[in-house]
This record gives sequence, C-alpha cells and structure tokens, in this order.
Amino acid sequence: MKNLEQRNQIIEYSLKLNSTNLSPLRSGNISLRGKEGDKEGYLITPSGKKYETLKPEDIVFMGLNEDEKNDTTNKPSSEWRFHRDIYINKKDAHAIVHAHSPHATAVSSHGKPVPPFHYMIALAGGDDIKCAEYATFGTEELSKNVIKALENRSACLMSNHGQVAFGKNLEDAFELAQEIENICHQYTIALKLGQPKILSFKEMKKVLVKAKNYKKG
Repeated sequence: MKNLEQRNQIIEYSLKLNSTNLSPLRSGNISLRGKEGDKEGYLITPSGKKYETLKPEDIVFMGLNEDEKNDTTNKPSSEWRFHRDIYINKKDAHAIVHAHSPHATAVSSHGKPVPPFHYMIALAGGDDIKCAEYATFGTEELSKNVIKALENRSACLMSNHGQVAFGKNLEDAFELAQEIENICHQYTIALKLGQPKILSFKEMKKVLVKAKNYKKG
C-alpha cells in the first residue's frame, strides 16, 4: 500500500484527538502533505468514521488539483477543501489538524480574535489569534475565510466551529492545536474575572522574535 507510514501516522494522531479530548467522537480531521507517483497532494481522514475503527486503507489521498475524490469507497473529510487550500497557499504546511476542541470552539462562538492577554498567543504566528468568519462547513466560502484568517499565522479559530493548526509535521501541528486549546481555556477563565490586561504591540513584537526560537530552547 502506498504511503503506509503516513497513513498509520494519521491514524495514530486521529486517535489522539479522542484520547486527549481535543476533538471528541468523529469530529475534527487530520491530513498530511504527500505524493502518489508524480502527483502532489495530501492524505486525509475519511468522512464519518470513528477514529477507533480507522485502517490504513480508509485514509484518502487527494491531489492538489482535485475538487473531490470519486474513485474510492471512502469519501474524504467534508473539510477537504480548506486542507487542500492551506497546502496550496502555505508551502511550509506539511500537516494539518482541525479540531472541535471545547474551549477553542466556545471562544470561536463570539467570532472575535483572541487578543494578546498572554504572550503564548505568539505561537500562532502573530500578536493575536484570528477568527475566520462563519460559513457552512465544507464550503468554498469557509475555505476562503480560513485562508484569510491564517494570513501570517499557523493557526486560527473558525467562528462557531472550532480551530485549525498546521505545522512542519503532525507532531508540531497537533502540539500547536493543543496550545491553542489551552490558550482559549485560559482566556475563558480570564474573562470570568473581567477584561484581562492586554500586552502592548511593542511587547508582542519582542515576543514574536523570541517565539521563533521557542522550541529550540
């Protein structure tokens, strides 16, 4: 079977979506940039299957120029479109994790960016975490909104939906998704106490420089 190692890795991290409660039951999806022969594309979790039942052959390969996969018994995740468009628009994206994580989803329901109440906001790539405008799941409109929210970012919220994060590999993408969930959890706690103090633009510029070397330290 082609891309067996990548398929197994997607299954491994799909199971982690459930075990870490990052995305319960069938919610969320995962993909990895890959090739089949000379065809550039990505491998993505199938639509509607419980992660605990996934087998390597269930993972769907799609080309970057494909609009939908029709020659397989397994349909790709309904969110294949923004996965494809992230890979097209973000050359440094090699893995994507989309999750309906509880706190990120709750914060996303307000349709606003998360401000720099904490310096770890910088892990998403900027001085806030953008929130993509709402659109029906699986649509071209949603994909466009996500790409806009990911400008100069490696993660964003999706209004009334959840979050998406990408990285150089699945470990990095998954860890970033966990960081976004944790930040959103902290933000919801902070809001219960009132409006939190927001770090200045000047301070966040310094933090963003230091954040580039965060994982190297």
